[in-house]
Amino acid sequence: MAQRQRASSSGDRPQRSRAKLLVLLGIGAAALYFAVQGGEYGTLDLLDQRSRKQRLVREIDSLEQRVDSLREYHRRLQTDPALQERIAREEFGMVKGDRELLYRFAEPAPAQEEGP
Repeated sequence: MAQRQRASSSGDRPQRSRAKLLVLLGIGAAALYFAVQGGEYGTLDLLDQRSRKQRLVREIDSLEQRVDSLREYHRRLQTDPALQERIAREEFGMVKGDRELLYRFAEPAPAQEEGP
């Protein structure tokens, strides 16, 4: 009977050690996953933030270019007589002194129907 107990207990040892190994591997895998993905900012969060930063930098560069062009336009508007004249003619319909005439063509007013 003692031999049966020894045989059965020695047969359980490989299964126990295999189960223990699997548990340790599971704990190790969970720890590795937490090290990579866990915490407040995981790897995917950091990648999302990096792509968002790149997008914002491109947007800032685009806006800076637009601001620069508007500053240049503002400078020209204050100092360039040709630009001032063009805007005065196009926007306000102004003419040069007595040498030019302004013609405005208007659409005819719609005919009003007479009531009964």
